Amino acid sequence: MVLFFKKERDRLVGLLLAEQRRLALWLPVGLGLGIAWYFRLRCEPGVPELLAWAGIAVLGLGWIAWRPFALAPRVLGGGAATVAVGFLAAFWATHRQPPLPDLPARATIVTGRVVAVALLPADGPSVRRLDLAGAVLDDPLDSGMPPLRRILRVRLRADDPLVPVPGMMVRVRALLRPPAPPSWPGGPDRQRRAYFDGTAGSGTALGRAQTLGPVPGASSLEGLRERISARIVRVLPGAVGGVATAVLTGSAVGMAQADRDAFADAGLAHLLAVAGLHLGIVMGVSVAAARLLLACSERATLYWPCRSIAAFAGLAAGIVYVVLTGAHLPALRSLTMAALVVLAIVTGRRALSLRGLAVGAILLLLTGPADLLEAPLQMSLAAVMALAAGAEVTRPLMARLTEQPGWWRRVLHHVAHLAQASLLAGGATVPVVMAHFGTLQPWFVLANLLAVPLMALCVLPLGLLSLFLMPWGVESVALVPMGWGIGWILDLARMVSGWPAARLAVPAMPGWGLAMWVLGLCWLCLWMGRWRWWGVSLMVLGMAAPFLIVRPDLLLSPDGRTVAVRDGAVLRVGPHPGSERLVEDDWHQALALPIVPLAGSAACQDGLCLLDRGRVALRLRGAPPVRCAGLELLITLAPDDAGCPGVRRLDTLETWKNGAQAVFLHPAGPVVLSDRSWRGTRPWVLALGQHGVPVLPMAQRE
Repeated sequence: MVLFFKKERDRLVGLLLAEQRRLALWLPVGLGLGIAWYFRLRCEPGVPELLAWAGIAVLGLGWIAWRPFALAPRVLGGGAATVAVGFLAAFWATHRQPPLPDLPARATIVTGRVVAVALLPADGPSVRRLDLAGAVLDDPLDSGMPPLRRILRVRLRADDPLVPVPGMMVRVRALLRPPAPPSWPGGPDRQRRAYFDGTAGSGTALGRAQTLGPVPGASSLEGLRERISARIVRVLPGAVGGVATAVLTGSAVGMAQADRDAFADAGLAHLLAVAGLHLGIVMGVSVAAARLLLACSERATLYWPCRSIAAFAGLAAGIVYVVLTGAHLPALRSLTMAALVVLAIVTGRRALSLRGLAVGAILLLLTGPADLLEAPLQMSLAAVMALAAGAEVTRPLMARLTEQPGWWRRVLHHVAHLAQASLLAGGATVPVVMAHFGTLQPWFVLANLLAVPLMALCVLPLGLLSLFLMPWGVESVALVPMGWGIGWILDLARMVSGWPAARLAVPAMPGWGLAMWVLGLCWLCLWMGRWRWWGVSLMVLGMAAPFLIVRPDLLLSPDGRTVAVRDGAVLRVGPHPGSERLVEDDWHQALALPIVPLAGSAACQDGLCLLDRGRVALRLRGAPPVRCAGLELLITLAPDDAGCPGVRRLDTLETWKNGAQAVFLHPAGPVVLSDRSWRGTRPWVLALGQHGVPVLPMAQRE
């Protein structure tokens, strides 16, 4: 036995020595593990735990400094240090945020300064949403309280004539609400997202907004964006114009919901959101144009560093494009990675490499640890990692396609590159889409194989040309053929979305399943030897995770007013299906079951449902009293229910204290899981009744 373990240890050491140049690629993985460890805690770590993590980081780094060329310090010490640094970075980022405020549950008058204006998609008139900074709540109970330290988002009425601009002081009567809690234990945590996004909550205007003080002039950027959108829509009306404004200004409000759904069902929704794909096309076109212009000058070609100049020109064009489209967070992340690519080109390094990805991932994780839990960063890192690793493996094969002359070989080379990119990037992000959106688009590879070349070769280049032609008023020369390309993409999206099984609903993936997939993908992409294929087993386990866990049989909404019962292949919701659309959408996504009314269940009579052989009772408002004999759990939506002695009861008071409830019907008896027990006590988890920290006025000076 001792000889066996010694032999296996020597084999592992040999594998690590052969891959020692790849060890640095695992630094962001260690940071991610530390960040995930912090966010999985049920309560905040105390001083002893923080000192322990800091000690691990110091000891690990000290071990490496003492023996920098030894394998054990680099693997064990470096791994422990990166995990500890990730944990501490997440703790620091959490406690730098101001607490979530306690917003009033009644209508109140809000006064604040507009910092951003967003047009929300709507089939009718467009609706504007204001981001208000320094908001003050003007009512008797909140009088004298300091301004909110977070952004308050207020949705204006559709008939509001106000034309808001950043810097404007507005006053509006609105109904406010805090960030919504999870609809089921383990569901999407919008409170955590709002906590790290710097938002306090949202509201809906009950009246028209009024301006206070002098009205600032419209910012040049906002005005430019609106003028560009107006000129695009004038030439390209309808859905074609909506796609054009989406890729050139970042706003797709002109698209109907049916077309948005078609893009989503075909796996082409990423074409409407400005991110890495669009930025790469813009920078690629700009680099090619700069190289072409420089090649026209003999002196520049012979004496200037044309490659570096073109790279910087592409980066400048990318910065302008990101700013023009609103500088959204995914685009900013992509711009960070693009800047690293330009740096690699200038310094003579490989543009697309795993080392460049590791540097970019470390920067992103240290500056925004909470982004690791969100879909955009997960999809970006998974896609780029798969592309970089795939390029390493297939580079010799792709080179053979261009060794011999022939135009058809070059065409085949480009088609192979596009197919490889669609397959690798799309395949790497499939589980992320399943985990966050509960859907699977089987035809996404084919749709992207046709749509992405159209976007890269026709739509965006012509769109950029139209921007240059707009000062002379001849933008239609480029917009009209651009509209042809967009029309082809729209037809493709509508056609693919109508195919059988174009969009499959899958049950929610647990966190450990997504972690298994990501770790398996890292193992497959970051190593070079044959043992890299061990990661496939982890990826298969992650993909199967949604079908391996036990699903809840009953769900109770966070406010205790809506209940759902899993009945075979349907999810029965009552007492009034459709009354809580957000909660029902989350339940549908979690269980991948169609929603039908609860009244049609055979186990329910006159608003009283007896489940699990009479051990669980569900009583709606107005239902007859329940018999307590043999009852183990009572779920009641009736406020006058006296309950049963010794029987556990779930009602509005229980959800007020502990959030949404999930019930599992086991042979040994029903098991109840609450949102409070799942998330624990964290800074982003609101207190009882979903209340934040009171915004108290300053004490009077004595």
